[in-house]
Amino acid sequence: MKRYLYFFITLGFLMLWSSCRKDFEFSPSTGSLQFSKDTVYLDTVFTDIGSSTYNLKVYNNSDDDISVPSVRLSLGDASNYRLSIDGMTGKTFENVEILAKDSMYIFVESTIDISKLPSLDGTFLYTDQIEFDAGSNLQKVELVTLVQDAVFIYPDRDDDTKVIETLKINIDGELVETDIQGRELQASELTFTNQKPYVIYGFAAVPENETLTIEAGARIHFHENSGIIVYNNASLHVNGAYSSDQELLENEVIFEGDRLEPEYAEVPGQWSAIWLFEGSVNNIINYATIKNATAGIISDGNPQESSDKLSITNSQIYNSSSFGILGRNTSISGENVVINNSGLASFAGTIGGKYNFTHSTFANYWDYSFRQYPALLLNNFVFDEDNGIIATNLTEANFNNCIIYGNENIEFLADEVEADNTVFNFKLTNCLIRFNDNNDEFDGPNYDFTDNTHYESIILNEDPNFKNTESNQMIIGEESAAINQGNSIYALQVPFDILNVSRTLAPDLGAYQHITFPEEE
Repeated sequence: MKRYLYFFITLGFLMLWSSCRKDFEFSPSTGSLQFSKDTVYLDTVFTDIGSSTYNLKVYNNSDDDISVPSVRLSLGDASNYRLSIDGMTGKTFENVEILAKDSMYIFVESTIDISKLPSLDGTFLYTDQIEFDAGSNLQKVELVTLVQDAVFIYPDRDDDTKVIETLKINIDGELVETDIQGRELQASELTFTNQKPYVIYGFAAVPENETLTIEAGARIHFHENSGIIVYNNASLHVNGAYSSDQELLENEVIFEGDRLEPEYAEVPGQWSAIWLFEGSVNNIINYATIKNATAGIISDGNPQESSDKLSITNSQIYNSSSFGILGRNTSISGENVVINNSGLASFAGTIGGKYNFTHSTFANYWDYSFRQYPALLLNNFVFDEDNGIIATNLTEANFNNCIIYGNENIEFLADEVEADNTVFNFKLTNCLIRFNDNNDEFDGPNYDFTDNTHYESIILNEDPNFKNTESNQMIIGEESAAINQGNSIYALQVPFDILNVSRTLAPDLGAYQHITFPEEE
């Protein structure tokens, strides 16, 4: 009996082996492959910066297992594309096997040197083909990439040690080495034009007693952990301008990351910040969009400047993974400022200081994670490890004809530490605020909305009717509670909204006059 059992087991194994063996008998391809697309469009990239990875799916819809004799790039080794098949990277592959009624993925990347390409109106078109088989069985899939030329600013790197240059900061007359990768801008780099985009690696520092001027229409892109630093007695002037096209402010200055693919268009935290060091002066930003940073703007020190350390007008800050604007014992004024989607606070005036904003929209509809701070935060203290809590003066914080709103119940905090010889002066006038204190957690004069010392003509918890908070479209519609609620005195100070619409006759709150939203199709 055991002999027969052994015989049948052996026979079954041989039959199974024979059947499996047949599955791996591959026939030559006949030119009948099918593809998920006939052209792979790789999104625009900067010269010499690697692209994202794109995929092409190849189908064998026949009843036979096939072997494709060759899969290759038409330009061969000279191609600026790279392929990956079955975990192997290269530009030519032989005997690529695909089972019957099955498919495989080909992954495509590119890194392109623009100096070797023909120009097309400032962008450069680069193409190649993936060729499958040859002769009468030849099939092709097109590869197309737009490459954009740019001005690159990056720190030096020692060829021997591979150590990247870091910044030195003047502290009390002594240059102190830091671990911040970057370098000071040279005299020839202190004007950014709109002729080519700028790509910055590390921090580009504005030297002492110099001014970085950024002209209308300029585009500044930052690599990961990069930004702009403005040193002591240095200035930043962003001279964006209004465009008559209300859907696209094409003359504005845009600060964003260096990944141009659509999937990165709204991703927070791709670069660091515009950082105004203590001692920097006369910083002016007009018609700018600052998006996808860790902190859009950090402003440190100089709270008693006769002219504010930072004046920001007609500007938008979106998708900051921490703060839209973080002021630390500083002085900032703003008109027609719009901030939305910040991982912490959209605007934080901390450690005291001086802040004055008119016709601005401070919103926060962050939904990437839990946040503990409101859209607008004011406080007057800092925690020091040696001395504990240190209170400072909030000299003034005035918000006039503003909207302060978001997707949390409490979107405004006036967090005061009382101490001798310190002041905490703030006032919100003609503002729409979200403040649903359902659990009665906030009391005292700082949250008494009937106290004219701090609040005047306040609208609480009414709908601002933003167009689309997810896509940062913060214009208000016909159902907004902010319509015609502005104080005309402040409207005369800022007579046009961020889209250059007059607001003097019937001012709405926030940075926009309301519109009629188009009906959805």
